[in-house]
Amino acid sequence: MFAPVALYFIIFAYVPMAGIVVAFKEYNYRGGIFGSPWIGFENFKFFFGSGKAVQVTVNTLLYNVVFLAAYSFFSILVAILISEMTGRWFKKVSQTILFLPYFISWVTVSAFVYNIFNFEYGLVNTFLKSIGSEPINIYSNPSWWYFILPLFYIWKWVGFGSVLYLATISGIDQECYEAATIDGANAFQKIWYVTLPLIRPTIVILVLLGVGRIMRGEFDMFYQLIGNNGFLMDATDIIDTLVFRSLVGSQDFGMASAAGLYQSVLCFVILMVVNAFVRRYDESQALF
Repeated sequence: MFAPVALYFIIFAYVPMAGIVVAFKEYNYRGGIFGSPWIGFENFKFFFGSGKAVQVTVNTLLYNVVFLAAYSFFSILVAILISEMTGRWFKKVSQTILFLPYFISWVTVSAFVYNIFNFEYGLVNTFLKSIGSEPINIYSNPSWWYFILPLFYIWKWVGFGSVLYLATISGIDQECYEAATIDGANAFQKIWYVTLPLIRPTIVILVLLGVGRIMRGEFDMFYQLIGNNGFLMDATDIIDTLVFRSLVGSQDFGMASAAGLYQSVLCFVILMVVNAFVRRYDESQALF
């Protein structure tokens, strides 16, 4: 049963690792991956000397920390609220509505966002004009996107995340809640003293898995919602979008590969450090 999964990762994860050498080469189409001239760390020097490395690293890290914290909090909250619902049909409808955004592509979401925040005819500015206020040009003001991006990230992913926690909550022995009821616990006390402690291992594992990709930005969201908007570039540019523009715009394969390798190494280091702290606190809840 494990063989297809192992084969998938060998073909699509481990074999492509040979392409890492592009980060140390001056890639050209004639020589290919292994025939292009070796230039050592020149691509890394160019990446860090471009002045964008620190900026995109900080943006990627800060956005993903906010995304991970908000995603975890609201996923747990929604899962608990759904589990506490008593109406069967209301519970199913609520869960379906929350899960629906997961299936909507970021291309479609970008159309929603543009029609909501467009300066000329967007929903927000149309409302502001109707009450006599000045319209807001959100697409030229980076500060608004510090709230808009996390908001839409939560909107899209919280339904999916709540399913994972809801499955864990459903597996809790009901005798624990019955014992709490006998002891006189109310609904909030059951959540605090029974539900949250029993789903803590799941929370830790999912957060650690999230930390493992904390340097990998939500490329589809950033590229579709922001695109190549120069007004927002400094505030919203992440490693993934920088790599994409390097490939599409200048076709600098070496620098793009160097940035990708730098990103992967950072993910690995952060995961190892966080896992070490978890293992020191509670070894049974660490990934390894």
